[in-house]
Amino acid sequence: MFGLLKKRRREKLRAQPFPTVLRGILEEKFPLYTRLSESDRRELETHLQVFLAEKRFEGCGGLQITDEIRVVIAAQACLLLLHRETDYYPALRSILVYPDTFVIKTRRREEEELADRRARSALGESGKGSVVLSWSATLADTVEPADGKNLVLHEFAHQLDEEDGVVDGAPLLPANGIRERHYRYLIWARVLRAEYHRLRQDSETGHETVLREYGAANPAEFFAVATECFFEKPNQLQKKHPELYEELKRFYRQDPVNFALPASPER
Repeated sequence: MFGLLKKRRREKLRAQPFPTVLRGILEEKFPLYTRLSESDRRELETHLQVFLAEKRFEGCGGLQITDEIRVVIAAQACLLLLHRETDYYPALRSILVYPDTFVIKTRRREEEELADRRARSALGESGKGSVVLSWSATLADTVEPADGKNLVLHEFAHQLDEEDGVVDGAPLLPANGIRERHYRYLIWARVLRAEYHRLRQDSETGHETVLREYGAANPAEFFAVATECFFEKPNQLQKKHPELYEELKRFYRQDPVNFALPASPER
């Protein structure tokens, strides 16, 4: 019964006219939006209606949440959901937004014992139930959609990765039946493992890479970094890492190489 009510509520939200003022924010602040096809823009807007209704945005460190903050973040989170069956990041309840860098506390294990808490500065973090973002970093990455770095795409790729209960660089792969799913995971593991080790080697030897070196930290970070690159540097990724590009294309059911070229600046 609850599932049916949720489905009906979401259908009603998606059917509502998309507010003109929010579309204006997308056109002005989210360059990738203008490069999508007309049908993809409309699909993105319907996902936004649901996401904005279901997720809670909280300003931290004195930041006041505005429509611009909500829409810019939500649009990029929903970009990852196009053309796919989705439950809208079901474990995610809130997005915490700081003005700039923030301090998080972690625990580290030393000699089999938990050591004292230590603080470190961060721009983004993804965890169970929440995503934490720096607004200044989010905005800077959003307005420069071709540098291969995007904080929101990175953290929400972690959310997708976590949907099977383990953050390991292997998200739930769509497939018809157990046999096909098993085959998909075999190919995914082969391709991403090879590319991950290639990035680690390139990072250690100082070779120039299309993927950010941060992806060499572990398989989960590699998937998140590869997602950033897939949407922001698709042509370079396809040329340098064709198998990786094809796996991400199959997973996201999108082909950013075919996104419309950005408009040339007026002279």
